[in-house]
Amino acid sequence: MELDRKLAILADAAKYDASCASSGTTTRDSRGGRGIGSTEGAGICHSYAPDGRCISLLKVLLTNHCLYDCLYCINRVTSNVPRARFTVDEVVALTLDFYRRNCIEGLFLSSGIIRSPDYTMEQVVEVARVLREDHDFRGYIHLKTIPEASPELLARAGRYADRLSINIELPTDTGLVALAPEKDGPAIRRSMARLRIHIDDAKEAARPQPAASQPAIQPKRAKPPRFAPAGQSTQMIVGADAADDRSILSTSATLYGSYRLRRVYYSAFSPIPDASRELPLAAPPLVREHRLYQADWLMRFYGFAHDEIVGAADGMLALDIDPKLAWALAHRERFPVDLNRAPKEMLLRVPGLGVTSVKRLLQARRARALRMDDLSRLNVPLRQVLPFVTLPGHGAAHGLDAADLAARLRPKPQQQSLF
Repeated sequence: MELDRKLAILADAAKYDASCASSGTTTRDSRGGRGIGSTEGAGICHSYAPDGRCISLLKVLLTNHCLYDCLYCINRVTSNVPRARFTVDEVVALTLDFYRRNCIEGLFLSSGIIRSPDYTMEQVVEVARVLREDHDFRGYIHLKTIPEASPELLARAGRYADRLSINIELPTDTGLVALAPEKDGPAIRRSMARLRIHIDDAKEAARPQPAASQPAIQPKRAKPPRFAPAGQSTQMIVGADAADDRSILSTSATLYGSYRLRRVYYSAFSPIPDASRELPLAAPPLVREHRLYQADWLMRFYGFAHDEIVGAADGMLALDIDPKLAWALAHRERFPVDLNRAPKEMLLRVPGLGVTSVKRLLQARRARALRMDDLSRLNVPLRQVLPFVTLPGHGAAHGLDAADLAARLRPKPQQQSLF
């Protein structure tokens, strides 16, 4: 098959994988005449991460042949789709060629399962090895790993990749058994645990030793081996099974806490040709995926616990307002807060105040009391914030108890913001 045709098939087959942001790795470049590539530059950007960051990765599958028959997957063994397979050398050549032409800043490589998990993982790791060792490639590499592969292969993958990811696939083991019976939930979590141990060990080895424990004459310390410096991530499909948003966020909180994942990505289920009757007939609203990302942000950066974000009896996030505003409206007894006295933890719960805004407000109020003009100067969205705060010149009588407050604060059509 022509290489162009392979690329068209295998790049299209990779589009369902959302977990390909290239943040968080170590800084490397080819200045000084060493190697090729960089983890810093921005080339021709092809897609956007859920956080809005523009990324440019060559995102392909090694092959879309697969032994598994996951009902939600377009590349399942029983699916009637065009098939293709790259060789290791073809992926390496494509990566280097696209980088030299300033089209990409790195590689995201996944694969269907061929022959066996170990055989497939060997091929994926070999691509990264050849890039790093034979071509001194210093750009970003993200490998999608196979949980059923041997621990030794997972350990090798971390030597060459900036980030590793293992898809959790579905929010619950019940959903996994129903829709992907060949996948093993406990095996996925065991592999995540192994990666966490390797990542933690590499960080510990790179940490400087305390001065008191160092000998007077220190031999030159060997550089510790790297292991996936950008950590690990995962992805779960939303809307393919009956899991509600409360269950999804509970699973995400467990993944963050137990395995120190850098990101959990949410991918709205997309109906596929010749779908099983076990799958829904229609995709969930895309705004549901967006609300889950917002809720995920609340857990990671705003101090919210997963079990306080979803208040509805049906376990679902509201689609018409963001989860932070929904929480504030459901807990009006916690407001208004005094912008000049409230702790950081409470300021982060005020609708309209993001992490950066709160940081600026805390810095400004160290010098003097905050007033209304300070909010305008700091570009704080007054319409969202004022109903929930007090400050000189703006008291408590500002409509916090108004029945139409939710309607007044609801975003206008086609208006999207994180909070």
